[in-house]
Amino acid sequence: MEEGANPMDQYIGKLLDNRYEILEVIGTGGMAVVYKARCNRLNRLVAIKALKQELSQDEEFRRRFYAESQAVAMLSHPNIVSVYDVAHSDGLDYIVMELIDGITLKQYMEQKGQLNWREALHFATQIAKALEHAHSRGIVHRDIKPHNIMILKDGSVKVADFGIARISSAQNTLTREALGSVHYISPEQAKGAHVDARSDLYSLGVVMYEMLTGRPPFDGDTPVSVAIQHINATPVLPRELNPNIPLGLEQITMHAMTADLNKRYKSATEMLADLEEFRKDPNTTFDFTHRQGGIDMERLLHDPDYLPKSLGVSAAKNRAKKAIAGKKQEREAPKAQNAPKADAPEKRGSRIAVIAGIVCIALALCGIGYFLYSYLSDLFATTKEDVVPSFVGAYYEDIDASQYPNFKIEVGDWRTSDSVEYGRVISQTPDAERTVKVGTTILLTVSSGVSSDTMPPLVNQTVQAAQTALNALSVQVTVNIEYETSTTFTDGYVMATDPAAGETLTAGQTVTLTVCAGAGVELVKVPALQGETVDEAIADIKDAGLEPGQVRYVESDLPKDTVTYQSVDAGEQVKAGTVINLQASKGPEQARTPFVRSVSQDAEVGLNEELTLRVEAETSDNGTLSYAWYVSENGSVDGASLVSRSAEDNDSCIVDTSRTGTFYYFCKITNTLGDATESVNSPMIEVVVGPSNDTVDKVIYVTMPSDGRTHTVTVYVAGVQQMEPFEVEAGGVQIPIQVSGSGEQNVDIYLDGSLYDSQLVDFTTVG
Repeated sequence: MEEGANPMDQYIGKLLDNRYEILEVIGTGGMAVVYKARCNRLNRLVAIKALKQELSQDEEFRRRFYAESQAVAMLSHPNIVSVYDVAHSDGLDYIVMELIDGITLKQYMEQKGQLNWREALHFATQIAKALEHAHSRGIVHRDIKPHNIMILKDGSVKVADFGIARISSAQNTLTREALGSVHYISPEQAKGAHVDARSDLYSLGVVMYEMLTGRPPFDGDTPVSVAIQHINATPVLPRELNPNIPLGLEQITMHAMTADLNKRYKSATEMLADLEEFRKDPNTTFDFTHRQGGIDMERLLHDPDYLPKSLGVSAAKNRAKKAIAGKKQEREAPKAQNAPKADAPEKRGSRIAVIAGIVCIALALCGIGYFLYSYLSDLFATTKEDVVPSFVGAYYEDIDASQYPNFKIEVGDWRTSDSVEYGRVISQTPDAERTVKVGTTILLTVSSGVSSDTMPPLVNQTVQAAQTALNALSVQVTVNIEYETSTTFTDGYVMATDPAAGETLTAGQTVTLTVCAGAGVELVKVPALQGETVDEAIADIKDAGLEPGQVRYVESDLPKDTVTYQSVDAGEQVKAGTVINLQASKGPEQARTPFVRSVSQDAEVGLNEELTLRVEAETSDNGTLSYAWYVSENGSVDGASLVSRSAEDNDSCIVDTSRTGTFYYFCKITNTLGDATESVNSPMIEVVVGPSNDTVDKVIYVTMPSDGRTHTVTVYVAGVQQMEPFEVEAGGVQIPIQVSGSGEQNVDIYLDGSLYDSQLVDFTTVG
């Protein structure tokens, strides 16, 4: 090998396990090298993640590598990268995985920067679904970050490297990847404390934060400085960095990132429920403090709309007040659009007073509650209680009893499991979250690994007898039959088995029986059918001398009628006339027609006055909405002219008021899901643009205060500053001021920045 060459490159062009042909290196990490390879047995491309040679020398590391990988191989979910095999061959320890045609979320964000909140929601929901599936089987990812999330061309998401973080933790070394991972670790990971499924939810919250704002919540020069911030610091709220983020989505993100894991989402299922509720109604907001029975003081001080239910304020009444105030503000907005807010200090002072009062009440209630609790506990309590922690899914060897001094932790039983790997806790008694007496014993049921049996001797038995023997095993296996011609074995009898007799069998393992086809039996090669249409596949089956069987349609993003599975692998030698069953795609999900929730009312406006129209729409799928505004002069869609178009979030339109007349505006809303689109037009909005009133000059009189001071005078007509501010000498004189306007309009006089006088002036008459 040349000096400086990568020792892992020596495997390019080699055949591993007489099956996987290594084609090229497609990635290198701190622990492993990832190759693109071809599986010659199934004629498909795969990814092979091979341990670096220095790690293969560590027996403990290899043990953890195999244990974790075998557990992850049992995960089967459309949002998780599939693991096909775990093996050792030609000096390599490796995992065979699904080859993904896409890029990482990290690369995607580097290309696009800050993501639209709808796209971020779409990705986050899929990641949460992957975590929900893994957590239900006792698998914690431990390294959720954009680098481990793959974005496919159809917009779907697949999470990779489940369990790899746990394996790498055995190294106790800091790799080059540490700085990248530490941005997403949970506070408990940063402390080196016990980690469970809630740690993955914290990391997902960090990923959501970065998608929505374009930056991670914490940054620093060293991994240690970033880790400390996860433990002690409070991140800037996402909406302060990106005001377009809906409040409800910010609340979900920050709740997932709660530093105290006991106040975080309890499960991916709980987080998914909130994501789904928000998806259905982006105006939804969440009261997490109410769920926890507390008051969010940070939000109380910074969010003017937040009043906690625990202080007796009805959320419904609060929303009603906001709605009424909003309408009032819309009516009064024109007159105060550019005027100084003279009463702002008073309102701020009032707001501070209200907050101070609420804080005092809250602190008083907390103090009273603490006093009563302490006093009554001393009077009546004879025993102390505590809440049972959750150990399900954790490694028994990782449970540190010293962290739970109020309980005795013991193993009550070891039990085989096909879904929970060796050493993980399957269940516990009493259940988590129950309140029990201090000193209670928690009995754990721990997995002793996948159930197994021994491969029986089947050579020189009939196929029927061999299958009967395999069906009688204590574990369920998949039987694959291959035919070969022979002059030494009897037709229909087993010539060889893989694995051989006496080897260990585990649940789900494939057993291959090589059966004698007889010297005169015709063998045919099964064609490759995956990727063909159903009609093409049936024709190829018949041309090969085989029989087409059942066709079952399944969910898939592939085009409709595309074959996704064949019951006998391509390239296998089978008897002529063997039945081949197929699975085919139902076709990608179709986009649904958007629903128009609201649209601006008909309006009358003066020439060159400002008017903005708005529409609110939603979709019940994961599609992206785009908006195109049109205007018609006859109220018909046909012949309407395009006003504005945007890829997304352009739900408003500025009306052209430069000419008089009656115009009809509507918005075409399009929902895009993959390559599919569905559109709907909003109702017509009639806009009448009338002539503006003639401007008239008038003189008004204002009596100045007799306080002996010089004052600065500013004049506003209908909220618009009329002239440059001017000074008036001391003395209580009445001064004339010339103003211009039309119709009846308010004239406001400000002295030294404060409102001093307001007059309703009739500009329709001269004088």
